[in-house]
Parts: sequence; structure tokens; C-alpha cells
Amino acid sequence: MNVWIAIGLTAAGCYLMKLVGLLVPAGTLERPLVQRLAALLPVALLAALTAQQTFSAGGSLVLDARAAGLAAAAVALVLRAPFLVVVGAAVAVTAGVRALGW
Repeated sequence: MNVWIAIGLTAAGCYLMKLVGLLVPAGTLERPLVQRLAALLPVALLAALTAQQTFSAGGSLVLDARAAGLAAAAVALVLRAPFLVVVGAAVAVTAGVRALGW
């Protein structure tokens, strides 16, 4: 029963958030600060998600093969490599580090 209560509360919360978004005046959304924040928010959320998935396991901080793969991807990005090369470098380094047993 608790699961259905959680599902119902989540659905109601999503509906209310959508309703609040519709009630915001258009003038507020056209402000330069709001537009800049709206442009940067997805990048910040993706960076936070990447950090959380890379450096945590079971609620604790870890440095393992995933961190090496992320570092390889960062180097490839600095070198302005195409996206598929960045992903390939991250995969190859992560697999290599795992194969070495770290």
C-alpha cells in the first residue's frame, strides 16, 4: 500500500509543478537572468549526475575505473575530439583499468 501512496504523491507533485510553471507570468520568463539560468541548468544537472554516478558506490566516495574513464573523456574533450571519440576513449580506458584489476 505504501508504494501506491508514493506513486500518488509523486503524480500529484508532478502535476502541481507543471501547474506552477504555467502560472508564471510571461514577463518573468523573458528576463535575461532567467534565460541564462534556464540555459545553464541542464548542464549543471548533467554534471552533477555524472559526478554522482562516477564517484559514488553504496553511498560512499570511490575512485575506481569509472574515474579513469571520465578523466580520459575530459582529456579528449580538451583536445576537441569528436563525441564518438570521447565516448570511445572513456570506454577503452575504463575497460583497460578494469582488466588490470584496479
